[in-house]
Amino acid sequence: MAGPEGAARPLIAALGAGRMGRGMAVAFAYAGHPVHLIDAKPRGAGDAARVADEAADEIRRTLAMMAGLGLLEPSEIGGIAVRVTLFGADRLAEGLAGASVIFEGVPETLAAKEDALGRASALCDPQAIIASTTSTILSTDLAPFVRHPERFLNAHWLNPAFLVPLVEVSPTPQTDPQVTARLNALLEGIGKVPVICAASPGYIVPRLQILAMNEAARMVEEGVATAEDIDRATRYGFGFRFAVLGLLEFIDWGGGDILYYASRYMTEATGKDRFAAPEIIARNMEENRRGLRDGQGFLDYEGMDVPAYQKARLGAFAAMLRHLDKLPVKGD
Repeated sequence: MAGPEGAARPLIAALGAGRMGRGMAVAFAYAGHPVHLIDAKPRGAGDAARVADEAADEIRRTLAMMAGLGLLEPSEIGGIAVRVTLFGADRLAEGLAGASVIFEGVPETLAAKEDALGRASALCDPQAIIASTTSTILSTDLAPFVRHPERFLNAHWLNPAFLVPLVEVSPTPQTDPQVTARLNALLEGIGKVPVICAASPGYIVPRLQILAMNEAARMVEEGVATAEDIDRATRYGFGFRFAVLGLLEFIDWGGGDILYYASRYMTEATGKDRFAAPEIIARNMEENRRGLRDGQGFLDYEGMDVPAYQKARLGAFAAMLRHLDKLPVKGD
């Protein structure tokens, strides 16, 4: 969707000039797209000017920070920032005109979403994709607010949007598959990693991290370990491994039977059903789909050069250790 090299890149509209809107504006402007950042809230002239100044200043400060990280040259900041044009709510139609994709990022209330999506779908180009960026509301609950729900879906970005590659894309049963494909191509074109998920509470990452964060808090509450040691364990054990292996890939790596028996022990030892394994774990065991050693698990390893695959993953672990400055200490 970004077009051939040298071609003009599609115009992107970010409806909502808060943190998410500004982050997406930076992400697309950095990738060469013109961006219309639209303040969705009607304001008096003075207040509107203040918000516009704040947004422009934050975008420049973000780009300066990225330059400090080596992601661009300081001399490039102005050329990237100028790709973002700010619009007030009174210029909504002008801000949406010509936009290929509109990302709605207004506050997380149904009333705010209904207002923004309704106005946007009435004013935008007929072929424009409209994507909410909600992290809490289901895409199926928002689709009725859009005039043409076949062009609507959710695209949940993770903060900071200009750095985190993942975007959780959640179409509805009414979403045209070509709309999903176009949005994924756009996101991939700016270096993002889109994943498709059903309209389900918490989508993927928030659902996983809610469980992990609550369990970490419980361990502090129960006196299992200090907050500092739990965070060290997260960085150098939990997070380190899952930066290389996906959660389901990790199950397959060790074997689903290990998870099954560990879950049963934890359930009995704590008396808490939250540690029980889901039925799919036992079913995979019954069907000899325990992971790598069976050639099947959550993922398919048939025909794979397993030793080469394992070596590559271990090499990625070593690279992570170098990044963390935690390589094993070698003796004399």
